[in-house]
Amino acid sequence: MRSWKKFRTSLREWKMVTKVLLFQNHPMLVHIIPMRRCNLSCTYCNEFDDHSEPVPVEKINRWIDRLADLGTSIVTISGGEPLMHPELESVIARIRQRKMISGLITNGYLLSRKRIGSLNDSGLEHLQISIDNVEPDETSMKSLKVLDKKLRYLAELADFKVNINSVLGSGVKNPEDALVIGRRAVELGFTCTVGLIHDGAGALKPLAGREREIFLELRDLGKKGYARGNKYFQDNLVNGKSNGWRCRAGARYLYLCEDGLVHYCSQQRGYPGIPLEDYGLEDIKREYLTDKPCSPTCTISCVHHASIVDFWRSPQILKAFQPDLPPGPSSKPVPMDDLLQLE
Repeated sequence: MRSWKKFRTSLREWKMVTKVLLFQNHPMLVHIIPMRRCNLSCTYCNEFDDHSEPVPVEKINRWIDRLADLGTSIVTISGGEPLMHPELESVIARIRQRKMISGLITNGYLLSRKRIGSLNDSGLEHLQISIDNVEPDETSMKSLKVLDKKLRYLAELADFKVNINSVLGSGVKNPEDALVIGRRAVELGFTCTVGLIHDGAGALKPLAGREREIFLELRDLGKKGYARGNKYFQDNLVNGKSNGWRCRAGARYLYLCEDGLVHYCSQQRGYPGIPLEDYGLEDIKREYLTDKPCSPTCTISCVHHASIVDFWRSPQILKAFQPDLPPGPSSKPVPMDDLLQLE
């Protein structure tokens, strides 16, 4: 049964790929934030707080219905820590009811045998856990020592696909830990990926020396993983080169914050800052054509994945003007007249 469910997910993914190749005016991937609060405080992360209340499920359901109406293919739940949301499984079920692929990004701390069972029952299709080190330290508590028991539960019980992601360049004491984590993921039957740390605007913080070597080893270790589409981007970034590509954030990829506003990505919160209920086809068409000045050294892999399907399509002809506004939950929407200007 577990193998059949994963095979069915793969069929749905191929159907999604066909749809995005044939039709361009709909989002491929949307990240939603139903919970900004997190139970951890990793020093390199700027996407959490320690006090926010969960978004009411009625409001999230309206988001999901609107995203389905826009033709969205995949909805991934992120945070903060989404497992802290008391009605998370209801949110996942709603995504599946609206015929979209469901994903979840978590630190894994709150997983248990019972919780994995409820995630199975809700229809979850993808789960990603980020693990940064073997032993917890002052940079990150997302350690293999703490989470290995959770990984064994997932290997035994999960009906959904599991990916383990590590980040290089985050300041973890021993970068060799990333290799240990990747090998453990493969041993348990999971896919593994490696991310590159970025600054507060999502741009590259270059790797050097042994970290660069580890990245290349991990890339090959995870070569059969689902998230291999951004190899071209990462190879250039690791080698200190920028990428010439067409970022489709705001069109193919949306980041929906806990206030229900659409943003380019987690590191460009504030742009375009439009409420989802007001976001429509004209917004998607405009942002599809908008050149984002942060894109040459961007390390946000989810945006890479959502944009790569349109490399062969029309170029970007609008230029985004981005005032000096730091990313974060306090970012304010930018008026569209100020945001866009013809190139």
